[in-house]
Amino acid sequence: MIEQPAACRIHVQPLGPTFAAQAEQWAGRLGLPLEVADGEFALQVGEQGLQLQQLGPDAPGPVRVDFVEGGAAHRRLYGGGSGQMIAKAVGIAQGVRPRVLDATAGLGKDAFVLASLGCEMSLIERQPLIGALLEDGLARAAEDFDVAPIVARMKLLKGNSIEVMQNWEGEAPQVIYLDPMFPHREKTALVKKEMRLFRPLVGDDPDAPALLKAALALATHRVVVKRPRKAPCIEGPKPSHALDGKSSRYDIYPKKALKP
Repeated sequence: MIEQPAACRIHVQPLGPTFAAQAEQWAGRLGLPLEVADGEFALQVGEQGLQLQQLGPDAPGPVRVDFVEGGAAHRRLYGGGSGQMIAKAVGIAQGVRPRVLDATAGLGKDAFVLASLGCEMSLIERQPLIGALLEDGLARAAEDFDVAPIVARMKLLKGNSIEVMQNWEGEAPQVIYLDPMFPHREKTALVKKEMRLFRPLVGDDPDAPALLKAALALATHRVVVKRPRKAPCIEGPKPSHALDGKSSRYDIYPKKALKP
């Protein structure tokens, strides 16, 4: 199990009386209070859905999952299609669209890219607040004409990734994709507000070796691990090769070839 960082004070906040009932539902589901005077984070419910807002004078803006507009839309339309490095890493090729499990889903950005390229995706996010943002983003995207067919290929699973993989039921994923939190992110990555927000909530992933072990046991064809470019490999079996980008790389652990 992940070692949870010291508990942060988090409450659910409706952004107006219209959203009071929804806020109450989320508070009940997540076991969070509705109002806290000295809160560090607010899970806000409003017109744009669910968003997580760090509180305090120097806090970055809110983080939410949006598969319809912004960065997700730009990457879907102009991101480079199957020529993207992540597509090559998971084995997308002519006639090959593997079934992929993203066991560290986060805000679902990488999973959405792979789903937009035709992969059937399963997603696990073990931090309940981030899982809630993801669930809300998928629900809103399902109502958009262009994006609904893509998110229909994305199935969100709940629970601890290692336990879910160890107790997997049904057809195993061909490819498992991991992007564990890394203790020493390069300074440029720390600027991203998602990273600044997630650090106190999620901490690092000290169980990354166990995550890799469970993934290697379950995947039928390959495991792919995303790492900061200069970071060491995860402790355990060594990857056969890596694809290097400007700031990150993909370590590839093949088991057998993906065929059309």
